[in-house]
Amino acid sequence: MKIYVDADACPVVKIVEAVAEKHGMPVTLLCDTNHILTSGYSEVKTIGAGADAVDFALINLCKKGDLVVTQDYGVAAMALGKGAYAIHQGGMEYTPENIDRLLMERHLAKKARMSKSRHHLHGPAKRTGEDDLRFEAALEALLARIKP
Repeated sequence: MKIYVDADACPVVKIVEAVAEKHGMPVTLLCDTNHILTSGYSEVKTIGAGADAVDFALINLCKKGDLVVTQDYGVAAMALGKGAYAIHQGGMEYTPENIDRLLMERHLAKKARMSKSRHHLHGPAKRTGEDDLRFEAALEALLARIKP
């Protein structure tokens, strides 16, 4: 079992590495050439810039039983399709039961942004220490459940 992180602008990389190291699990961080990542623990793979290049590289690498950390619902859906597990940087586990709803919400939000409506959607709230604690607890619980 490996952990793959969609690491472009991912705020939980250090938490993932700390938890993985505690459990003796390998981590691969994937980023594009617009980001520079270094790690004393994880393998870092820099993927050529391009629309969704990192996403497809991550999905090509992950296998059944691996864990993917991503905020991208599309990446999560593809990981689940391969039999991998997926978790959002907010701590929500992606599951076959919630992924269709999440993808539909993403689609509707995109339609709303593209419309000429006066209703403007706001981005996510600023990340807090509580968010980090919630993610760490969710990651630990998920690993406790799925780790062989």
